[in-house]
Amino acid sequence: MHPILFRIGPFTLHAYGLMIATGVLLAIAVAVRGARREGLDPQKILDLGFYLLVASIVGSRLLYVLIFYKDYLLQPWAVFKLWEGGLVFYGGLVLAFIVGIWYMRRHRLPLWRTVDIWAAPLALGHTVGRLGCFAAGCCYGKPTQVPWGVTFTDPQSLAILGVRLHPVQLYDAFCNFLIFLFLSFYRRHRRFEGQLFWLYVLLYSLARIVLEFFRADPRGFIISSYLSVTQGISVLLAIGSLIMLHLLGKRKS
Repeated sequence: MHPILFRIGPFTLHAYGLMIATGVLLAIAVAVRGARREGLDPQKILDLGFYLLVASIVGSRLLYVLIFYKDYLLQPWAVFKLWEGGLVFYGGLVLAFIVGIWYMRRHRLPLWRTVDIWAAPLALGHTVGRLGCFAAGCCYGKPTQVPWGVTFTDPQSLAILGVRLHPVQLYDAFCNFLIFLFLSFYRRHRRFEGQLFWLYVLLYSLARIVLEFFRADPRGFIISSYLSVTQGISVLLAIGSLIMLHLLGKRKS
């Protein structure tokens, strides 16, 4: 609810950027701890975290710009204004996965065991990042009369002002935190390598399909007002994750 935390001269600290950075650092710290538990080199996992960070930011912004490319034709420099929001999570996830595969092959890290290490940390980092969305007002919800609805009043907010809205950013954060808790518990019962990662993809994709119905911010539609771009991607990822869980489980058996 406070997009700008403070200003000191030309320096401005945006809540969105601070929470995103906090989420990334927390995810990396948990992943490094997981690497020690799995017997992998923590330094390689730490270095991998840096590559994933860069790839996720680039991928998230790139997909957003592709969806709303018309808005950037007259103001191409606005592409770099990350503090104004405009990151699509799935774009970052896909590019980070591609870059991660390249890094793991180059440094001979076991693919599925490594991505499993990152599953729960990704959900935790995403939880904190969504709190940044809430503070900035981006990814805002539809108008509502539910008692827990929130009204944004800060003129710097990216949300609709003066109207009670679904706090969909908090819904998203809550879903991610539940996924984090589930994956952290289920790790002890994992039947095959890669299972945690694809369970993460499946669970978040299903949650995102539902959450999109509560959002009101511009995000592009495949079918006008019925199926958003993100929902379409979520459906494909949910199907893909089920296929991967079946194939990896079958290979294990």
